[in-house]
Amino acid sequence: MKAFENVLVIGSGIAGMDACLMLSKAGKKVYLVEKLPITGGKVIKDEESFPNLDCATCLVAPIQQEILQDPNIEVLTLSSVEKVTGEPGNLTVTINKKARYVSLEACLGCGMCYPVCPVVLKNEWEENLMDKKAIYVPCSGSLPNVPRIDPTHCLQLSGKENCSKCVEACMFAAIDLTQKDEKMEVKVGGIIVATGFDTYDVSGMQNLGYGKYPGVYTAFEFERLFASNGPTEGKLVLRDSEKAPDSVAIIHCVGREKVGYCSNVCCMSSSKHAHFIKHKLPEAKVYNFYSDICVIDKTYQKFYADVKSHSSEFVFLADREKMNIKETNGKLKISYINNKNKEDALVVDMVILESAITPSDGVEELAKSLGIDRDPYGFIAAQSFRLGSVATSRPGIYVAGCAEGPKDIQNSVIQSEAAVAGILSLSGR
Repeated sequence: MKAFENVLVIGSGIAGMDACLMLSKAGKKVYLVEKLPITGGKVIKDEESFPNLDCATCLVAPIQQEILQDPNIEVLTLSSVEKVTGEPGNLTVTINKKARYVSLEACLGCGMCYPVCPVVLKNEWEENLMDKKAIYVPCSGSLPNVPRIDPTHCLQLSGKENCSKCVEACMFAAIDLTQKDEKMEVKVGGIIVATGFDTYDVSGMQNLGYGKYPGVYTAFEFERLFASNGPTEGKLVLRDSEKAPDSVAIIHCVGREKVGYCSNVCCMSSSKHAHFIKHKLPEAKVYNFYSDICVIDKTYQKFYADVKSHSSEFVFLADREKMNIKETNGKLKISYINNKNKEDALVVDMVILESAITPSDGVEELAKSLGIDRDPYGFIAAQSFRLGSVATSRPGIYVAGCAEGPKDIQNSVIQSEAAVAGILSLSGR
């Protein structure tokens, strides 16, 4: 197959998966590079997506399955791009593929290897709200539903001591501790970068108490608490007890001044979380602390208005920088400047920090490997001289989704379709 008939997609979130399926239907061979052991991106951390509150798993799982079963799509998990050479229509890509140490073909996902592993670690995918073993899948319902072994913490692979308990527990001989990392080259006509996003690290904002007080959560921690496949199987309880919160404060725009831009979707995420709380805990009091509201889609206004009238009291912040959270008698006291420019305070059981969307971890290194520019905020830069462009500074490489900047699912998909159109134009199809 000629190079221009092949396409590389980096990132398996909603934008990357959508691009893969469209390219496959156009007859292209697609290499999907994903740094994690699973596909799906951050959307699979959500229980529901706004504004229709569709089940996120129900939305994404069929797409993940189709990706894994499509003969035109080669999924390369635990992989990263090292370098790209060549010209548009004939690019050579070097990919580093880490060993999984478990066969994707032989493993049936029975889980018998987990309980015998003696190593217990915090599960980063579950926002450190639960433990995992050195052999693990990030979450229930992971696709592919095949574990990987963390070589840094595995007793055998790290050389700390001899251990073969997982190998002995696997009746299908799926575990192979002799696997090695590998390097591969593929020739492609074009590349789509869809590496998604991360969120602003709130641990450095001492005034908000994250990491100091157990009742303070990030937005993704709360998502995993609410999720039916999360650490508490959807039971909404405080971190340090089995007690449900009687009052919750949702803080908008955390880190906005630090990053220098609006993240577009945080107001809707805050509204969704208020709705979640009232759905699970009808008697709980919910407060949304805001300084401005950004509702970017014509379908979002009604959802926001419904939440404001039925689910939450909205509290205006005159100065976000002067908010302070401290623990008092087992509760959280929020001190702030109100709409009359006066000092005020509110006491709650739980605080949720809706932090800013930031470029994904590793995007700086990836941009250097691809030879493409980033914008002043660190996202992949699209051509500034063309309105709505998804072309990057290097011909043949396109960007889609939150890799280009904060946006919702709908606009991520629209952008991925535009990127696919750009790829197809390279080969005249």
